[in-house]
Amino acid sequence: MLILVELFVAFFLIGLFTFGGGYAMIPMIQETVLEKGWMESIDQIYEFIGIAEATPGPFAVNIATFIGYQQFGILGSAFATLGVVTPSFIIILIIAWLGDKFLKTPLMQNALKGIRPIVIGLILSVAVGILYKNLFMVELDFSNLYFNLFDYKALIIIVIAFTLCFAKIKIKGKVIKINPIILILICGVMGLILYTIL
Repeated sequence: MLILVELFVAFFLIGLFTFGGGYAMIPMIQETVLEKGWMESIDQIYEFIGIAEATPGPFAVNIATFIGYQQFGILGSAFATLGVVTPSFIIILIIAWLGDKFLKTPLMQNALKGIRPIVIGLILSVAVGILYKNLFMVELDFSNLYFNLFDYKALIIIVIAFTLCFAKIKIKGKVIKINPIILILICGVMGLILYTIL
């Protein structure tokens, strides 16, 4: 039962100190999960990130649920999920109690301005790390870059997905963008074809 308390506390702290949404919490999740031995490698974490991103719902809730389930089944997923959402719930209650004026004070405005660059840095570091991992099949290490392991299939999927994100299709006079769900399905089919058939 100690694992349930550990899951709750770990994800409570991650939820409490994360600003900028689910992607900004990935570095904290990686460090916590590897330090506690809940996962053996960064590869496994990236697999969970991919699954959490592809499934419906907020990323933070999904990743906490999956990691909790892997550690202690349904109870583990419940405790991890409760841990990650509780800080937001408490902060919202405090803001509602203090009122909107609290957020508009110079002290809070300056604090939020100071946090923004950190959030951008965290999200960029995760994006670069995941992109490198997908293209070169190893974790990013600036002391030893593995360009000989380049995965051209991953690059093909990334370029097509990126292009489709900004593509606009004209149907019956209306210009529409490709639905993210359809984009995920297209990328899944491309992965299936490129990695199993070719």
